[in-house]
Amino acid sequence: MGLFTRRSQTTDIQDGANTAVATLEVDPALAALTGDYVIDAAHSSIGFTVRHAMVTNVRGSFTDYAGTLQLDGSDPARSAASLEVKVASVDTGIADRDGHLRSGDFFDTEAFPLMTFRSTQAAQLGGDEYRITGELTIKDVTRPLSIDLEFNGSATDVYGNERVGFEGSAEILRSDWGLTWNAALEAGGVMVSDKVKLTFDISAIKQA
Repeated sequence: MGLFTRRSQTTDIQDGANTAVATLEVDPALAALTGDYVIDAAHSSIGFTVRHAMVTNVRGSFTDYAGTLQLDGSDPARSAASLEVKVASVDTGIADRDGHLRSGDFFDTEAFPLMTFRSTQAAQLGGDEYRITGELTIKDVTRPLSIDLEFNGSATDVYGNERVGFEGSAEILRSDWGLTWNAALEAGGVMVSDKVKLTFDISAIKQA
């Protein structure tokens, strides 16, 4: 069942003709999820994967970020999300590589400390699958980004917090945001691929 609604069929009889009308019936339990949420960074992750030297993948994450969700259980199209990431928190497990990513070759974190996402549209694709579209800003370059999400459910934790969970992914070309550094390989190809896969595993707490 989807996060927000389930579809039922009714029959409308007008002038002797049967007309099938699709209506949206709101599930009370899911509608109760409507509200404002804050992302719980301690139980969430924002990661990325990029091909290195044409043969292997390097994985990393950002460890310092904050975000909000506004969920509308009656009309998912009115839901929204925002996210701010401190880019200097990038962590690939290798200190030298992380330092290079923070430098002017890549993120230039001293001049551009934040990466942000602001949603402009939300849509249910079917079942528990959703797509949120918005604007991703890196190094003062803003471009559209769509993130496909799966709703993982809701629960009340042991501290009485009402939580929702989502996981999702998107692919970008880093060059679209001015991240163009690279090095040619002797055997052909480049050191770092242009394509980057972003991953999101989000737990958010409902605000009173």
